[in-house]
Amino acid sequence: MNFEEWLKNTGKKDKTASNYARAITGSISEWASKARLITNNLSEAGNLSEFLSLADKIKQLDIFQERNLVGKGMYSAALNHFADYLSDLSSEDILEDIETVISDASLEKTEKSALINARVGQGKFRAQLIDYWKGCALTGFSDTRLLVASHIKPWKKSDNRERLDSFNGLLLIPNLDKVFDLGFITFEETGGIKISGMLENTELLGIPKDMRVKLTDAHQEYMNFHREHVFDKCYMS
Repeated sequence: MNFEEWLKNTGKKDKTASNYARAITGSISEWASKARLITNNLSEAGNLSEFLSLADKIKQLDIFQERNLVGKGMYSAALNHFADYLSDLSSEDILEDIETVISDASLEKTEKSALINARVGQGKFRAQLIDYWKGCALTGFSDTRLLVASHIKPWKKSDNRERLDSFNGLLLIPNLDKVFDLGFITFEETGGIKISGMLENTELLGIPKDMRVKLTDAHQEYMNFHREHVFDKCYMS
């Protein structure tokens, strides 16, 4: 999956994804090359730590700062998103999951593509959650650029159907996604929150004790799994 495809799968509009991708392969690469910071195109960067160091140097270039100001932060945003892209692709867990999908002889090519997209950038799965929840399932925050499509029953514990089932997902702001994924919070059948005794400073994390989520019958099997097998357990592994 290239950078532009990844951007689209994380919720960026086609035009925005194209602009960011062209900024990386075009203008920013040209400025970095002229400054003798790179010899190849920036899109060929494969090491996240090296890229982050390089991006810091690029951001100090006069031409970058001038064009970024005119472009209202577009070029710095492109660099930041490309760093997220490299981080996504370099995750050992993600790579392992992708390899499992690729090596599964029982899957058709289109099925493999859908599953890989659901794991990297979250593809159609994310789009379905955005359509269903409209914003964060807990807070209502509606800027989908900042929201994460979180599986209720974890990816590794789900079968291929469950991995793509939109009812196996919550659309969450990043801090809530993290604590839910790690098992510090879960939800009762009625939608009321359960908070682990191991989680401190919940108020600072924006997690009130009366927080609720609207669950349908289709969510219940997945949330029951989360309560029994993730809540108060995942973070200890």
